Amino acid sequence: MSQLRKQGLTRRALLSRAVAAGALAVAGPGFIAAPDAAWAVEVTAISEHEMATLLQMARDIYPHDRVGDRHYAVAVKSYDMDDQKQMVAEGIAALDAAAKEAGFDNYLAAGWEADRVAILRGIEDTPFFQTVRGGLVTGLYNQKEVWPIFGYEGESFSQGGYIARGFDDIDWL
Repeated sequence: MSQLRKQGLTRRALLSRAVAAGALAVAGPGFIAAPDAAWAVEVTAISEHEMATLLQMARDIYPHDRVGDRHYAVAVKSYDMDDQKQMVAEGIAALDAAAKEAGFDNYLAAGWEADRVAILRGIEDTPFFQTVRGGLVTGLYNQKEVWPIFGYEGESFSQGGYIARGFDDIDWL
């Protein structure tokens, strides 16, 4: 336990993260569901492993504890298309190969976020990584459901702009 505390991780946090990491369950062909939440994602063009890897990759690139997996699933769902299939397959294969070099069975088998981030750093200059990272910027942050989590109220032009709507009400600065 003392080793876990040295890394800033309590036993409770370790167990909760382990449960969260293993929360995705493959339920039949082409279907990924989260048993601890009310969402699922169906895959048609890519494999369940590729979708689960994209989902974990998204969480590791833009980690937000308060943003649920379903929002990340929406953000990466656009890669489940025939025109993206080859790029995803090759990119996930390269990511899994990098994970094997780091001593893991595949990217998903790397249990610690720090290990997965190190693996991602090894491929961050590849077109695959840059495509996924760039797609996440809009795919994740353009979802209106996540805006309140970050304190963003949306555009203000239709409501008269920011001047009269608290542009300077930052109380945390």
